[in-house]
Amino acid sequence: MPLQNRVDPFGEIHADPARGMFTGNRGIIHDPETKQLLKRRWASKAWITCALDYKGAKREPMGRNRAGAKPGWTELFFLDEVTALAAGHRPCFYCRRERAQAFSAAYACAFEAEDPKVGEIDARLHEERLASGGKAIEVDRHGLTLLPEGAMVSDGEADYAIRNGRALRWSFSGYGPSLGFDEFGATEMCLVTPATTLAILRQGYLPTWHPSAAPA
Repeated sequence: MPLQNRVDPFGEIHADPARGMFTGNRGIIHDPETKQLLKRRWASKAWITCALDYKGAKREPMGRNRAGAKPGWTELFFLDEVTALAAGHRPCFYCRRERAQAFSAAYACAFEAEDPKVGEIDARLHEERLASGGKAIEVDRHGLTLLPEGAMVSDGEADYAIRNGRALRWSFSGYGPSLGFDEFGATEMCLVTPATTLAILRQGYLPTWHPSAAPA
């Protein structure tokens, strides 16, 4: 039975067999004895996205991965970086340093911040993440044209990622067929990706997509 450690674009955590392309964490939020989540869904404002494989390190998901057989950070999994960004995570400065630096540089340009500190970025994201209490913003099909590539939205029944001027339907296992924006009609949609991350995407930060999102 799959563990409850798969993250959807809203930042909610589910049990699903599809692992995805990235791992990440929000601190220690599991019980290593039962391998179940605690009631809290984060232990830190630093929500990060990590590489699945880094220098051959081996971990037991939801196990005891610290010295002294103590529980380490709770391994969460994402379909791709687009999903992780929508959930409010950012690149890890340890195992994805180059991408984290690019993310920080785009933040600096977007907000005219000289040498921004990671704590500043995390605090701003934490105010906006839907999973940590951020307020949802509505957008219609006309507003979709103004969103940067890699943004995610939801119509309440399905979640979509914006790519090449179309909307790709998201699932834990990959993306489905794309839709033209006009196909949504008058549907009001919820903007899922945090505003700070949208600003970073507009500055040219290029997230990693799941192979299923490749153009036909």
